[in-house]
Amino acid sequence: MKKKLPLVSIIVNCFNGEKFLSQSIKTIFDQTYTNWEIIFWDNKSSDKSREIIKSFKDRRIKYFYSKKYNTLYKSRNLAIKKTKGDDICFLDTDDLWNKKKIKDQLKIMEKKNCDILYSNYLIKNDNQKIVKKRITSLVDKNYSGDTQKLLDDYSLGILTVMIKKEAFKKNFFNSYYQIIGDFDFFIKMSLKFKFLYSSKLHATYRIHQDNLSLKRIDLYIDELKYWIKNNRKKFKNFSFFQIKLNLLKLIIKKTLYKYNVIKYI
Repeated sequence: MKKKLPLVSIIVNCFNGEKFLSQSIKTIFDQTYTNWEIIFWDNKSSDKSREIIKSFKDRRIKYFYSKKYNTLYKSRNLAIKKTKGDDICFLDTDDLWNKKKIKDQLKIMEKKNCDILYSNYLIKNDNQKIVKKRITSLVDKNYSGDTQKLLDDYSLGILTVMIKKEAFKKNFFNSYYQIIGDFDFFIKMSLKFKFLYSSKLHATYRIHQDNLSLKRIDLYIDELKYWIKNNRKKFKNFSFFQIKLNLLKLIIKKTLYKYNVIKYI
């Protein structure tokens, strides 16, 4: 008797994502692993996102339209509650996956018995030129919830993550944040769950005008300052030196970016 393949829930949060949406969804359909469902959460889009996702005509796509605009992380939480899979992944409407992403990760998750798996990814601009590779600096590929390493060098991209659904029983994203909700969530999860890092390149993050705006960068900086201030007690046994240093570097880079000294942050 054949072993039943686990269902993988893929959460796609969308707000006016028509520009790159078709390309992103196509990378799901190109997966070598086919037992998946898409939880498509439309956060009150006013563009053609609905028409584009509906054009795929596949029963594995579950479309939800929010009549009220919510923050990204509240939308993520609402979408998680609609999932039926054993494992959960996230793909935003401007990102792309390698065709073996799901198959590779399921194999590793089963073999290593971990709760959260993440991997490397490329960063490309609008012209599809590789700006850089986001390679984690972690030496140990089998670290279990090493919070200090994540605080020192947070290189975890949610587009690469696969998470056991059980991890979401009592844990959700903090909807206060608009930018650093991923960071807050995974740092806190590292205190409770077994993480695993895969050195494979499983995804591509796209840099474009919307996610490089100075307003967005300023918000990122403000939220990170808020996080550091409000989590000192919870993480009193960990060093905040490197994260503060990284924040200072980001502020400097923002200034250089503002005056066109550098193209990317």
